[in-house]
Amino acid sequence: MNSKKRIMFVCHGNICRSPMAEFIFKKMIADQGLDEMFEVQSSATSSEEIHNGIGNFCYPPALRELKRHGIPYENRRAVQLKYEDYEKYDIFVGMDSANVRNMHKIFGLDKSEKIFKLLDFTSHGGDIADPWYTYKFDVTYADIYYGCDTLLKALLKK
Repeated sequence: MNSKKRIMFVCHGNICRSPMAEFIFKKMIADQGLDEMFEVQSSATSSEEIHNGIGNFCYPPALRELKRHGIPYENRRAVQLKYEDYEKYDIFVGMDSANVRNMHKIFGLDKSEKIFKLLDFTSHGGDIADPWYTYKFDVTYADIYYGCDTLLKALLKK
């Protein structure tokens, strides 16, 4: 890889799943000394967690789950995915089918085939349940970790 692979993790509000994926993936690449190969961010398809242009912080139970697993994080604010992001990133990784559908609404035609669901990279596919509703942050963490691990392996094979 000559330049950094730019990855944007995406969920509905950018306060639980996509920041969890961002921080898990960053830890994975750091542990393997691959930081220089990737640029990793996360964003929301909705503006629900953004008020007067200022995003809410990550949901504390999501951060507690990361801490429980030794995943470093910064308590950043939610940001919304924008049309202009399509040209800035190489791959957009949604957490569920609704995220993918909403990315298509934001970007229009996915002419470069950059949009995926995180579990598309696994053997079973599917959606990552939103812990905002399930409150099963441990299950969400496990699914995201598995998805990030298989995503990283797929990217390193290319």
